[in-house]
Amino acid sequence: MTSAASTHEAFDAVDLIRTKRDRGTLSRDEIDWIIDAYTRGAVADEQMSAMAMAILLNGMTRDEIARWTAAMIASGERMDFSSLRVPTADKHSTGGVGDKITLPLAPLVAVFDVAVPQLSGRGLGHTGGTLDKMEAIAGWRAGLTNAEMMRQLDEVGAVICAAGDGLAPADKKLYALRDVTGTVEAIPLIASSIMSKKIAEGTGALVLDVKVGSGAFMKTQDDARELARTMVDLGNDAGVNTVALLTDMSTPLGLTAGNALEVRESVEVLAGGGPKDVVDLTVALAVEMLAGAGRPQDESAVRAALSDGRAMDAWRRMVAAQGGDPDAELPVAKESHVITAPSDGVLTRLDALAVGVSAWRLGAGRARKEDPVQAGAGIELHAKPGETVSAGTPLMTLHTDTPERFERAAAALDGSYDVSADAGSSTPRDIVIDRIA
Repeated sequence: MTSAASTHEAFDAVDLIRTKRDRGTLSRDEIDWIIDAYTRGAVADEQMSAMAMAILLNGMTRDEIARWTAAMIASGERMDFSSLRVPTADKHSTGGVGDKITLPLAPLVAVFDVAVPQLSGRGLGHTGGTLDKMEAIAGWRAGLTNAEMMRQLDEVGAVICAAGDGLAPADKKLYALRDVTGTVEAIPLIASSIMSKKIAEGTGALVLDVKVGSGAFMKTQDDARELARTMVDLGNDAGVNTVALLTDMSTPLGLTAGNALEVRESVEVLAGGGPKDVVDLTVALAVEMLAGAGRPQDESAVRAALSDGRAMDAWRRMVAAQGGDPDAELPVAKESHVITAPSDGVLTRLDALAVGVSAWRLGAGRARKEDPVQAGAGIELHAKPGETVSAGTPLMTLHTDTPERFERAAAALDGSYDVSADAGSSTPRDIVIDRIA
């Protein structure tokens, strides 16, 4: 298509590809054109694939990334929450294993008169999707119109729903291309993908949860810091009050990985209980969101909203507003399989990626976007690193409706954990590693 169309276009895609291939810098007009032309179909997938690979290999300047992000925003609509009576704040996680934080976080922040427009996605591969988790609740629906979303933010203060097709359509097209061309890891493209949607969403404050470790996109702290710094700069330059927390994803968050299992654990947190790491991270992110929205609260005040039932009340209103029954029994998988501790000692390591892959193989995740997921599938952890275990006692319970999946799911866990007789060989890590503002 491009050869016929290129005579009518402002630039030639091949010239721009060569510029990035040869470590040059694209002008603002060139960036505006290539994003628009790709969205229109005037730049072919194979040409954008070459551009994405050139960006992966040679990087982009801060100005290039900012303009690339702005061009993707300009490809679609922008939401406007200025009519709401309260400020807005949002959180974005770069994805991990057992990362159910959005579920307790959105209603918790809403308690303090800050509206949370949480536009979320589905899981792909070993990382779980917030919408998949919420859909384990009977009757709950992800798809809301903009008018329904605004009304719920005004009346309830929090919404978790699917992003509309109108937000940054260029990103949707480019994301699918990166997924099949080995260019997902390009930090300029990750940053512009996330931030184009979040800026177009129109939130006033944004807190980024940038995961680092085996179960995360970013395996090293240096890469995670670079991504966080890039996104924080993009947000602040666009007028969105943006900060990032680097958080540990070397071991799964909480004690569950899987859709209904994670909803159940989230409800425990909202009831004032739940695993310490999930509570600590939920509170840390809430404190940042409230400060960013101009409604600062100290940590003790935020924790009180979990323990006294206010966050649970907001959760129930949020679920019900989207057709869900907060009292409905959550799905339970038909079959389970227990993996036991091999010896007495201290669990010193439990690899997040292996647990995520195992949960995915059990049916909790999908290999392609159109695949179905099992609501009850996943993994329950009976110990976390630093805890004492006894030989033959349960270490993990695997859940699925299709028992033929157990063999491959268990194989994913081979070599993923260590039990040591030396208690000193495990030092629990703080969940929040660093803050970038």
